[in-house]
Amino acid sequence: MNATLANMLWPQTQSSNLVRNIVLAVIGSLVVAGAAQVTIPMYPVPMTLQTLAVLGVGAAYGARLGAATLLLYAIEGAVGLPFFAGGKSGLFDAKLDYMFPSGSMGYVVGFVLAAWLVGKLIESGWARSLPKSALAALVGGALLYVPGIIWLAIWASKTMNMDAATATTSALSWGLYPFIVGDVIKAVLAGVGVPAIASLFGRKG
Repeated sequence: MNATLANMLWPQTQSSNLVRNIVLAVIGSLVVAGAAQVTIPMYPVPMTLQTLAVLGVGAAYGARLGAATLLLYAIEGAVGLPFFAGGKSGLFDAKLDYMFPSGSMGYVVGFVLAAWLVGKLIESGWARSLPKSALAALVGGALLYVPGIIWLAIWASKTMNMDAATATTSALSWGLYPFIVGDVIKAVLAGVGVPAIASLFGRKG
């Protein structure tokens, strides 16, 4: 059994593990969805509190449940629930005259990867030290941007007829640089906050 906050608050048992995981995944997906509605409008990628929620879920749930929770969130938004930033849903960009995945979809993939990585590091003992726990969240936050920027560059190239160099530069300008300071703060809050909550229960992960 891994020493995550979720296991401290709701220990796994053979008889209730499936129900436990479903309930926690639904709760976690709703937390991320709620954070997505705290939005500063920006185009094509809005600024939200999702990063804080995603990294917090990963740190609190661990790798497998954290990734499953973010995958559930992605599915919920894809099938039409207003869970993406600004109450949006669906996979395709409504601003285009043709069907093409939204420019922010790479970040949704990044959410799953980031939650898994942060959870894996926490399960590996990084939560025993607040600096290492914060570093785990920072590493997860950095990973989040990899598929986000790659897809945003492809999106810019295909929808705006940019060459590869211009699309990459634009993707970095739209989807990375404006978010760095805020996301570093959110990552540190997530990385320190989860062990701090765990310490209230007299145990450290």
